[in-house]
Amino acid sequence: MSERPEDREWMRRALALAPRGWGRTAPNPMVGCVLVRDGAVVGEGWHTEYGQPHAEVEALRAAGDAARGATAYVTLEPCSHFGKTPPCTDGLLAAGVRRVVFAAHDPNPKASGGGEVLRAAGIDVTGGVEEQAARDQNAVFFHAHSAAGDARPFVALKLALSLDARIADRDGRSVWITGEEARVETHRLRAGFDAVAVGVGTVLADDPLLTARGSVIPRIPPARVVLDRALRLPVDSNLVRTAHEVPVIAIARADAPKERQRALEGAGVRVLTSGDGVERTLETLREAGIRSMFVEGGAEIAGSLLRAGLVDRLHLFYAPVFLGPDGLSPFAALESPAITEAPRWRRVETESFGADTLVTLARE
Repeated sequence: MSERPEDREWMRRALALAPRGWGRTAPNPMVGCVLVRDGAVVGEGWHTEYGQPHAEVEALRAAGDAARGATAYVTLEPCSHFGKTPPCTDGLLAAGVRRVVFAAHDPNPKASGGGEVLRAAGIDVTGGVEEQAARDQNAVFFHAHSAAGDARPFVALKLALSLDARIADRDGRSVWITGEEARVETHRLRAGFDAVAVGVGTVLADDPLLTARGSVIPRIPPARVVLDRALRLPVDSNLVRTAHEVPVIAIARADAPKERQRALEGAGVRVLTSGDGVERTLETLREAGIRSMFVEGGAEIAGSLLRAGLVDRLHLFYAPVFLGPDGLSPFAALESPAITEAPRWRRVETESFGADTLVTLARE
């Protein structure tokens, strides 16, 4: 059936609920559900954690008998298969829901088709309401169920920038360009990815931990990935010292020093070898089970990924400071196309964190 005037408003409410599952639902998507009857919310819920009840079930529980005759607004097509939990289509039918509105079709072939199941049972079904917002919200999930997702992880690149797009000052100092609120948000973002990645130069300069330390405790802590062709990762670094607590993966060339590999592996680091080029590095990580990666480190790795067209999402934190032409730019090595041929990015969201501004962009 066709979209109704009120559908977008209620779907936006469901979309606002879904991110409460950030960092807890993967490899499942984040999903929100709102049940509305006679213009009022009678129940709502979200997918809280992988293996736990889906959003529709939580909303139906909250609504109880009030679900009969209601409209269910769901950010993803209700599933129609037995997985960790029973099909959501069965629950909606048993509860007597009159109409189902969903944002995006489920790309997982094992779970898709719920809309047709509901239509066949006589339910009024409308799909595609706020679809782009739903796909943006679960970009990692949609990537994983695409041809590209079979070949490489979803790549989100985070950069902390001055207003003139520098990531470090003339002396190479980059710590604390952005303020505390932006750093808190960075920890929250980390929690939603399989891995957090930097180049070895960042490790040598800053000795980071790269863990997700914040309000969101990830169900599975993201692995720490170091792109380290010659295995220069220090054995006494924070990453290596905590490798038995949270996984650390070092990506090296096949001809990296064997004694360095033995030392790192003895300390608990998983060393993977890869062919030359950032494309092969990403393929190696995908083969190792990494579906999504939050990249934080350095001008070289940022430039390599951007030049190769392998960045799916940009998280650009802008601090209200100028560092001048001698500051380090992550974009200096990019090609200079004509403006009509330059790659375009679509703005997903703009948010403020203290004095800093986060601009989130998706590749067109």
